[in-house]
Amino acid sequence: MENKNWYDKYYKIMFIIPIIIFLISIIYLFSFHARTGDLIYRDTSLSGGTIITLQGSYDIASLESSLKQSIPDVSIRGISELTSGREIAVIIESSVSPEQLKPAIESALNTKLTDENSSTEFSGPSLGDNFYRQLITSLIISFILMSLVIFVMFRSFIPSIAIIFAAFADIVMPLALLDYMGIKISAAGIAAFLMLIGYSVDTDILLTTRVIKKREGTVNQRIYGAFKTGIFMTITALLAVLPAFFLVTTIPDSFRQIFLILALGLFADILNTWFTNAGIIKWYAGKKGLN
Repeated sequence: MENKNWYDKYYKIMFIIPIIIFLISIIYLFSFHARTGDLIYRDTSLSGGTIITLQGSYDIASLESSLKQSIPDVSIRGISELTSGREIAVIIESSVSPEQLKPAIESALNTKLTDENSSTEFSGPSLGDNFYRQLITSLIISFILMSLVIFVMFRSFIPSIAIIFAAFADIVMPLALLDYMGIKISAAGIAAFLMLIGYSVDTDILLTTRVIKKREGTVNQRIYGAFKTGIFMTITALLAVLPAFFLVTTIPDSFRQIFLILALGLFADILNTWFTNAGIIKWYAGKKGLN
């Protein structure tokens, strides 16, 4: 960005790329909602259903294949010791009631399920749906409060809208990708989207403050200075979550989902902050004569 001619020539093209990805994501989410009646695939914690934990080690692939013949929506995952990696339990989830799931498991394993070798949790659809609505309401309220703080902080419409748009796009893009991949989102996943709001506005506030409120150097130099600091922050966060997602297989799936959503959101933030938001701020600074 130090090269004024280069950045001045290509920043509008860079600005358009994330906008196109954002529009594709929005269109896909509308299509997804029309097909499913919801914006996400919900797991048992948000939709209700049965979770049965079996103590010991099992052939997960064979068990899942057997159960899917009678319960199509069943999902199975193993739990292993952190130090040795030895499998110590298997978690089986489905939207059906315990009265349907337990006999199917007993038939597949040819073993009677007891309190000694298993545990059962059940939540009704109404409870899961209510919990889901509360989490979504919390997410919306958090976003609105963040937007109000941004408007109070900058007292200027275009820079504030640029920050809010970047934060919104950082949520929409990963959400569309998760839906496309068919990943069921848990309560922990919704919490990860709440965390993304904080992650995304950090770099956007850094960029906007550096360009709008500082006067040292040219606009391009101020953008480049903010970029060096902001991209270091983002890469540091990615180096924290990516190894945990790919290398640590013994942590619960809810934690791995948090790491996945944060990683996707951070990649989206690189585009939305340093391509789109930087382009808007550069255009705004030119209009206001802040060079």
